[in-house]
Amino acid sequence: METELFEQRTDLTALSDAIMRVRKQIQSIIVGQDDLVKLIITALLADGHVLLEGVPGVAKTLSAKLTAKSLDVRFSRIQFTPDLMPSDVLGTPVFNPREGSFDFKRGPLFSNIILIDEINRAPAKTQSALFEAMEERQITIDGKTYAMEPPFMVIATQNPIEQEGTYRLPEAQLDRFLFKVVVPYPTEEEEFRILRQFNDFGGADVLATVQAVLRQDEIARLRQLVRSFVIEERLLQFIASFVHQTRNHKSIYLGASPRASLAIMNASKAIAAINGRDFVIPDDILEVIPPVLRHRIILSPEKEMEGITEDVILKQILQTMDIPR
Repeated sequence: METELFEQRTDLTALSDAIMRVRKQIQSIIVGQDDLVKLIITALLADGHVLLEGVPGVAKTLSAKLTAKSLDVRFSRIQFTPDLMPSDVLGTPVFNPREGSFDFKRGPLFSNIILIDEINRAPAKTQSALFEAMEERQITIDGKTYAMEPPFMVIATQNPIEQEGTYRLPEAQLDRFLFKVVVPYPTEEEEFRILRQFNDFGGADVLATVQAVLRQDEIARLRQLVRSFVIEERLLQFIASFVHQTRNHKSIYLGASPRASLAIMNASKAIAAINGRDFVIPDDILEVIPPVLRHRIILSPEKEMEGITEDVILKQILQTMDIPR
């Protein structure tokens, strides 16, 4: 592979050590789900949000909690329900009789790592309250803008099976998530290890065993470092060509936008960092294409009726392209 001729330009010892410490903390409790853990850390390095989709009980919520516990940051959890209002998430002005003015009481969204459980349970009005915060890292209330303190990362969960009493996320909101991670059932061997591990814990609080191993300033420094990583023009052209193919494919009703191209580029740099390199290779791009694009394309009605998934179509597109080597 030509890319292997690149020499390391950056000392990644500190970055690799930080990533290893966070992964070790999470994987000390989460059995299996290695891809899930890797993609959450990737999103953290790439300053992106993550949507976790899976049936109840496959460690979606626990993974988000463990990530937050492994970082020296503030964490909040919001359970979305059909009666949840935007003010319950963002906050609301409260009258101060002593001063004769309104003070803004911040909601649970003002945190660093925000877990939103069952994001598709809240109505569109409450879901739309997240748009500005997720994209611009700020919210505007009564004409006044409040910045979100970095790092600001939303980890949302949803159940793909139970649709009663849910509100499908609009495409504009799905586009705000860097990744959509499909969380599978564990294998039989992994399930056995889960049972053995939690039996060994003896009912103890597993979260209490997790220590914060990465500070806010360290996260900001790592993100800045990752953004400076090298990606060749031929790889940028490959990303552009692939995304363009999604807009002209007979099985795709709605293709990906330029935001998706940027997401692939940023995510591939973060994956390169996790893999111990300061430059991107084609394998990094191939690894992030499915989680970046599966929620950003809409299949044609015919393909949906056939039960074809987005991942299958993305794989078909890859098979028609010359992958840089």
